[in-house]
Amino acid sequence: MRKHTTHEKLVDPPNVKKLLRVREVAAILGVSEVKVYALLKTGLPSVKIDGARRIQPEKLAAWIEQHCA
Repeated sequence: MRKHTTHEKLVDPPNVKKLLRVREVAAILGVSEVKVYALLKTGLPSVKIDGARRIQPEKLAAWIEQHCA
């Protein structure tokens, strides 16, 4: 197995999408970050990584379809 050095560029794996930060979701929805946290408490799906909330783009899209249609 080969180790990565600090000089190598890491490549994003195929078919893996970047998780969205609360600030990015707020911008997408056109609401405040405080409102996004409130939505997270009422069912907007997310994952918690070291205390930080992240939202999968596909789950955000599905949530929007379900709640804003």
